[in-house]
Amino acid sequence: MDTNALLDQVTFDPNGLVPALAQDHETGQVLMLAWMNRDTLQRTLSDRVMTYWSRSRQEVWVKGQSSGHIQEVVEIRIDCDGDALLFKVKQHGAPCHAGYKSCFYRRYDDEGLVTDVERVFDPEAVYKRVS
Repeated sequence: MDTNALLDQVTFDPNGLVPALAQDHETGQVLMLAWMNRDTLQRTLSDRVMTYWSRSRQEVWVKGQSSGHIQEVVEIRIDCDGDALLFKVKQHGAPCHAGYKSCFYRRYDDEGLVTDVERVFDPEAVYKRVS
């Protein structure tokens, strides 16, 4: 696969990043939004496993590395301006570090933010966080 065919079309922002949207390849459900730099995009293209750039930690982040909830790449799309990527993925486990099937588990309405879905895993158990 010629990865340069895609890499050369991507318009990275001034910080060298591009938004990457992950979508369930079977249901179409939007799972999460994260960021990629050229290196993490190249790794994703090569390994076919979603690899992001963590803006908060300033490091490479292989999705599922600590939880086992990896995302296998099924299809890759780029928008008309080249400044956003859409990845259709096979999600193993749940993508959201808060324990939901999608990072978009809250709905905004007249009463504010409402969580309208159930958690699928306990983040404390998966990530073994200490409070």
